Amino acid sequence: MMSLFSGARVIDPCQGLDDISDILVKDGKVAAIGRDLTSALGRDVEKVDLRGYAVVPGLIDPHVHFRDPGQEHKETVISGCASAAAGGYTSVIAMANTSPAVDSVETLNYVLEKGKGSPVRFCSVGSVTLGLKGEVLSPMGSLAEAGAVAFSDDGFSIVDSEVMYRAFEKAAELGLPISVHCEDPRLWGDRTMNRGALSDALKVKGVPKVAEEAMIQRDILLASKTKARVHIQHVSTALGVEMIRRAKEDGIEVTAEATPHHLILTEEVLSVHGSQAKMSPPLREARDVEALREGLRLGIIDVIATDHAPHSEEEKGRGLLESPNGIVGLETAVPMILTELVGKGHLSINRMVEAMSCASAGIFGLPGGSLRPSCVADMTVLDLEARWTIDADRFESKGRNTPFDGAPVVGAVIGTALGGLMQPVANK
Repeated sequence: MMSLFSGARVIDPCQGLDDISDILVKDGKVAAIGRDLTSALGRDVEKVDLRGYAVVPGLIDPHVHFRDPGQEHKETVISGCASAAAGGYTSVIAMANTSPAVDSVETLNYVLEKGKGSPVRFCSVGSVTLGLKGEVLSPMGSLAEAGAVAFSDDGFSIVDSEVMYRAFEKAAELGLPISVHCEDPRLWGDRTMNRGALSDALKVKGVPKVAEEAMIQRDILLASKTKARVHIQHVSTALGVEMIRRAKEDGIEVTAEATPHHLILTEEVLSVHGSQAKMSPPLREARDVEALREGLRLGIIDVIATDHAPHSEEEKGRGLLESPNGIVGLETAVPMILTELVGKGHLSINRMVEAMSCASAGIFGLPGGSLRPSCVADMTVLDLEARWTIDADRFESKGRNTPFDGAPVVGAVIGTALGGLMQPVANK
């Protein structure tokens, strides 16, 4: 079967492509890309007119929490995948901090089976340690053989450096990266907000930046000594960006991600949004936001990842001190990045696409990330001119916990294509 997606602005940084083009898809893969392909085709081709829209390689989020198994009242694999598709994603990587944790082949098989037939390519990490306790390594080899695409104890740093060193040794042997949450729990405070002048004024202990920075430096060093690949999750400080820059210059195999909320918001929004803007690591100061944006623009920060973390209304209603960390992000990432970064000149749309698709495909060895001929035909269709208002009540996710509810935005996801099969976005 062949399909022709015609007349769109095709943006593919892997090919240096940003032009009006047609995309011919055959048997789930890109067969050809170029102008005026229609004239060379017969009648047995399904045609999809995308004039006025932009088409990019399917978006990939390497950092989501779907809470399944164990906390299905917050999210399930099914609802999480629906949320991802609504947000324009064609692939996601779920974290292991479920209950039980994804620290066994049995649990990994459970989540992968639930993801089959979903509107996105559902992938999962395996945990680094049993029960995410940071003490005993998980059966990393068996998890890799069963389909884990990486390893992570996200939610926690592994404090014991010997355990972390052995984990990096094993990951290097397996050829898979470890995605690390860098936050020293011995410096956490109450995990409510950034420690600084604002927290002092509010008489809240908060989390100092050094809690993150010290672990970034340690994990970069351990990865360099073991020749492992380390992916630094949700970087939030200016010094963290600088450490990663230096490590890359030294040839260490380090990659990094930043979230839309850390790229857009500062700690001051806590006074407006309260627990809806509480996450780990916490929102930082304006100079950290500027450093993250510049790091992303330059490629020091490789990836934009959502850290999609749904919680129930009751949990987030417990107040700033008692509510859990995390916000949802799959359905707000594209419009917020287009509006606040691309629309305001902080980031080119080509760099946005690279950071939301191409980079993750390369780092985690996933299909997609480009629309070159022979690549899997995973695509995201965007209306770059659409003006609308984010409404959390219309999310496909079970979570409504976001500081972006009610935000006016420019740019919307129209649909996705998974293996060339077009899927319009729900509620649009």
